[in-house]
Amino acid sequence: MESSRDESQTEFIYCSGAATEVLKVGSCRLLSGQNMLFLIIPGNPGVVGFYKTFMQTLHSILGYPVWAVSHAGHCAPPDSMDMVEDASAAAKWDVFGLNGQIQHKLAFLQKHVPKGTSLVLLGHSIGCYIILEMMKRDPELKVLKAVMLFPTIERMSQTPQGKVMTPLLCQLRYLAYLPLFLLSLLPDSLTALLIRLIFSSIPSLDPCVVRPSVELLSGDCAGGLTSVPQLSHGHIMVM
Repeated sequence: MESSRDESQTEFIYCSGAATEVLKVGSCRLLSGQNMLFLIIPGNPGVVGFYKTFMQTLHSILGYPVWAVSHAGHCAPPDSMDMVEDASAAAKWDVFGLNGQIQHKLAFLQKHVPKGTSLVLLGHSIGCYIILEMMKRDPELKVLKAVMLFPTIERMSQTPQGKVMTPLLCQLRYLAYLPLFLLSLLPDSLTALLIRLIFSSIPSLDPCVVRPSVELLSGDCAGGLTSVPQLSHGHIMVM
């Protein structure tokens, strides 16, 4: 567990048997009767560090606690934690697949958020699809509002372009494995330096993204979602 001067705190827990990172800004523990929580469901990859500045801004404006829960395995847990608590159970429930990730978020709410807490769910990309499924599977969730940022919610694999691009992109991803493996062998400090150099031409680059980028390339993360349907991107939806 670590905290920062910006009132943010990172916790690593097991949820649905998989290592999970929870980033919190504002109240780190919710008590019964605490009336509202803003919860971010990330895109893919679901590394919550990318959302830190956004979360701090929301908290400073609205004053409510803002949390983000990573996707199962989309984190670099401390050395004291394995990626999965029980490998056979994780495989049985397909915790790293899309369906497993939806259940993972529902399990997180059940175990770590007091029942009756009013929720404002903020989804990014595939996180929007996960939110829709969460509300469908548990209609008793007290969701005041669902905000969907660049939502990925519609199947597109049957479109003419989808039929061509889907198999092509699935094959091209293998070309990235070798350079990613080589990057994972570098010390974190050198990887961070390379990231800063690559993006040095972007003056508005948020320095908060460097650390999660290093974690993503370290080889410790489980990687992207598996068994994800081909989905299309929108812009912003509020429900």
